[in-house]
Amino acid sequence: MLRLDVLLLLVGMLLATYIPRMLPAVFVERFSFGGRVEKLLKLIPYTAMAALVFPGAVFVDPAYPWIGVVGVAVAGVLSYLKCPMTLSVLCAIGTNLVIYLII
Repeated sequence: MLRLDVLLLLVGMLLATYIPRMLPAVFVERFSFGGRVEKLLKLIPYTAMAALVFPGAVFVDPAYPWIGVVGVAVAGVLSYLKCPMTLSVLCAIGTNLVIYLII
């Protein structure tokens, strides 16, 4: 049987994670931002992804640290060429896989 304190903890965690995600979706349509702010807001997902992925990609294998750098370079070039983000990531993963199969 589920204890009351565990249930309250789960509900508290649900609210703590849901409210910060819900508020921008509800209120962002009511505000009008300038062009520079709009551009900044559109870049946030890419910046967050880079901050999360880059350290793991660079330190992917301590024996061969250059493999991660090659993967990041492939993703960077494809992103510069305006390829979809999913394609860039998949190509970087594929490049690293091919390198691992070769060495």
